[in-house]
Amino acid sequence: MSMISKIEDFSKLCVHTLTTKPWGIETCVRNYSAVGIKGITIWRNVLENKNLNDVKKLLVDFDMQVVSLARGGFFPSIDLRKREMAIEDNLWAIEQAASVGAPMIVLVCGADGGQSLEKSREQITEGILRILPAAQSAGVKLAIEPLHPMYAGDRSAINTIRQANEIAEMIHSEWVGIAVDVYHLWWDPDLQVEIQRCAAHDHLFAFHVCDWNVPTIDFLNDRGLMGDGCINVPEIRSWVEEAGFGGYNEVEIFSDKYWATDQKSYLEKIKHAYLTKT
Repeated sequence: MSMISKIEDFSKLCVHTLTTKPWGIETCVRNYSAVGIKGITIWRNVLENKNLNDVKKLLVDFDMQVVSLARGGFFPSIDLRKREMAIEDNLWAIEQAASVGAPMIVLVCGADGGQSLEKSREQITEGILRILPAAQSAGVKLAIEPLHPMYAGDRSAINTIRQANEIAEMIHSEWVGIAVDVYHLWWDPDLQVEIQRCAAHDHLFAFHVCDWNVPTIDFLNDRGLMGDGCINVPEIRSWVEEAGFGGYNEVEIFSDKYWATDQKSYLEKIKHAYLTKT
């Protein structure tokens, strides 16, 4: 293998469909494949009103590797009916994942500001346990994704990798693990130690990359390309790989700025940032 081909190695690059939000699933698959990106994480919005068998055929025809389905979760609520609806939605997500060949679902676990974080965490654990038999039967893993504390009120009561590790260890199943997203965890002084803890229990399932812009003008939709902001992505990647992770580096960027640009040019920027800043 030449030095150039070593440098331009995209074999572990995965792009989330929401990263190129203006594109539907067909356009994502065709354009990712055309530029040598074979890893794809499918967000469920692009599957709405789609025949899942047709989507699976498209993925196979273009030799795409589905890394995961995003997203499940949102278990907690003070309303029992809403908790039951969340279970049904997660069971449907498992069916979707199995149908398109996704080996894993990323769980954005949810929170309800009307109750304590501890209660929400209890309901998250209960929810995962309830869907676990279906996930195992379908051969689909469940990856708990800790979210930044700014989302503790409504998006996730799991805000540190330590909390995620505690739940995964308590459930103690090979089908339940952790998704490490640098956007949510870069600030954590215990990050390296907790990544090693994931490795010790063999439940480091996924690694997501982007960057934290300074200043950030929107805490949801102003993520940066790797190298745009202040996250030391290469360092965190080194910790993940030292812990034995050999999976994909998943580019997950929510950005009104980048969504407003030409997406083919943006995809080239993603490739360049992956090679030089990840």
